[in-house]
Amino acid sequence: MQPLANVNALPLDGVRVLELGNFIAAPFAARIFADFGAEVIKIEKPGSGDEVRDWRTPRGKTSMIFRTLGRNKKSVELDLRDERGREAILELAKSTDVVIENFRPGTLERWGIGPDQLTAVNPDIVLVRISGYGQTGPYRDRAGFGSAAESFAGLRYITGEPDRPAGRAAAPIGDSVAGLYGVIGALMLMMKRQRLKSAGLEASGDKADNVADVALYESVFSILESLVPDYDAYGVIRQRQGAVLPGVVPAGAYPTADDLEVVIGGNSNSVFQRLMVAIGRADLANDESLTSTSARSAREQELNAAIREWTSAHDLDAALEILSEAGVPAAPVFDAKSLAEDEHYIARDMVQPMEVVVEDQPELVRFPGIVPKIASHDGKIRWVGPDLGADTDQVLRDVAGYSDEQIDALSQEVVNQS
Repeated sequence: MQPLANVNALPLDGVRVLELGNFIAAPFAARIFADFGAEVIKIEKPGSGDEVRDWRTPRGKTSMIFRTLGRNKKSVELDLRDERGREAILELAKSTDVVIENFRPGTLERWGIGPDQLTAVNPDIVLVRISGYGQTGPYRDRAGFGSAAESFAGLRYITGEPDRPAGRAAAPIGDSVAGLYGVIGALMLMMKRQRLKSAGLEASGDKADNVADVALYESVFSILESLVPDYDAYGVIRQRQGAVLPGVVPAGAYPTADDLEVVIGGNSNSVFQRLMVAIGRADLANDESLTSTSARSAREQELNAAIREWTSAHDLDAALEILSEAGVPAAPVFDAKSLAEDEHYIARDMVQPMEVVVEDQPELVRFPGIVPKIASHDGKIRWVGPDLGADTDQVLRDVAGYSDEQIDALSQEVVNQS
């Protein structure tokens, strides 16, 4: 890790990350590093690259999901099944701070670029390993995509309508949450290394702490609140309840007069009272029998009916204005077009127009902004996900120290694999 060049540098300037991942989880984690200044080198399979390159592509050859996950990264084509490709990885690892991978457990070891080999060339390297079921345990060898992890973790069981099969969010929640835990794990281990060195200490052996083992199912399970504690303490097995959370009343999506929907959260004591006053039901606001969560839960149908009657008599904008003035959390149910054009998204740079080639000519495409906001970061995306292999020569020359002859030899191997 290089020292920061100046006080205004991005937090991760001087950090180098090697991404060996495909699909969502590892690329999502690496994207966060890239967003905040790290040099992220994405290793891709020659010829085809990351499989998400051709996901959901009505036009063109490179998907917008890849352009999003691959932003601010460099693309290098290397065949990890070939000895020369693996040798290149170890050369790159010598000056790398973090390696992020999401292969099935044991894959890196079989290729000869596992933790032992990486640590041998760089004792300070941190390895983030994201897999379906983790690096240990009886299920470690099972294939594990986010869909299976969400099911195994219990999320799918409680998602959806009670009279229908298990549902899912229309986004890769399991992969994304695992990616976030991967970033947290890497930063914690890097911070520990720095603090040990500052104290003149050096970890060794089993205490070296250089691997963050992130399981997709554990990442999802960890955000499911008191799912198991509720079962143990109360004998409650949570069931699917549609668009509401059990015991969180009143809360949900309510229809408006213009055939739209408003989501309202009125489940805390003070907010509940303000909500009832706002909808003209001061009688319910002043009802002393409704001053607890459990009491409101027992009268869920009555309360939701009162709210629904009020929202159905107001257009969405009018309802939102009244609720906002009353200090009640509420929001429209936005589709992609609505959020991309919303003044608040635009004011906070959360939809950023970037020039990208979809088919033959550059077009302006709006991409999601960078989170979180910090003073030293202008919040701008530097570039979207690169074309396959766009940075191969530069990275091998400047980072791995390869000669032109070595680069040419590897380039010929890439051509042969394509």
